[in-house]
Amino acid sequence: MPELPEVEVLRRDLDKDVVGRKIKSVEVVTMRSVRRHTKRKQFTEPLEGAKIKSVERRGKYLVLALDNEQSLVIHLGMSGQLLRAKSAKVAKPKHTHVIIGFTQGGQLRFVDPRTFGEMFVTKSDVIADELPELGHLGFDPLDAGISVDRFAALLRQRSMKLKSLLMDQKFIAGIGNIYSDEILFQAGLRFDRLSDSLSPQEVRRLFRAVIEVLQDAVKYRGSTLADEGFVDLQGNPGEYQDHHQVYGREGEPCPRTKKPIMRQRYGNRSTYYSVSQV
Repeated sequence: MPELPEVEVLRRDLDKDVVGRKIKSVEVVTMRSVRRHTKRKQFTEPLEGAKIKSVERRGKYLVLALDNEQSLVIHLGMSGQLLRAKSAKVAKPKHTHVIIGFTQGGQLRFVDPRTFGEMFVTKSDVIADELPELGHLGFDPLDAGISVDRFAALLRQRSMKLKSLLMDQKFIAGIGNIYSDEILFQAGLRFDRLSDSLSPQEVRRLFRAVIEVLQDAVKYRGSTLADEGFVDLQGNPGEYQDHHQVYGREGEPCPRTKKPIMRQRYGNRSTYYSVSQV
């Protein structure tokens, strides 16, 4: 599933490419992808003729604000992709479920093999009502407003295992299985350490690791794994998987200890870690 870095890459791509464009037409191929609407026109009518004013990321959601006080909300789910086509003549990938055409030419296509992702349109001022999880999101780690002192205070309020806490969207927005493992390795902390057991030095290490890992992942355009599920707006894979220290590297030598990286089932997921984490 795309996590914060992948969604942020798409947000930046969309900000450069579609903001200011007017929507000419909308085609819904598969209703499951717009399942919050019972009829196609409930989705298409607010979009057609509207101009995209801005693109925002909220956790793992993309919110495209329109000039008619409506917003297009997108969640990629497990396998969703947003692809830009220069013209309608460009062959459509398999599993293309929604096609948005622009008056200036070209299309934005929503491709989703597993159809767990979704798109819907709602009034901009009631998004939190439509998506209660957005109203309860934790802090955004790419927002410069969070300080290490505030981070430490939030940690002290909880007693959870670190991996579970990092993946708790009510604590911190956007982190999933890949980046929680990478963050904890960089911080030198085990996935099952309790959050309220950390020393001040360990809290600072964890805070730095959260910021640095996610910033680096965005810099390298996200992680594209073996399933090639994530690509950017132009269809290009990310490169951060080449910089993973532990995730998906079971049995390979740890960059610190040279001992094999280990894998353990935790919360129905594979967790990768090193003996150097304490």
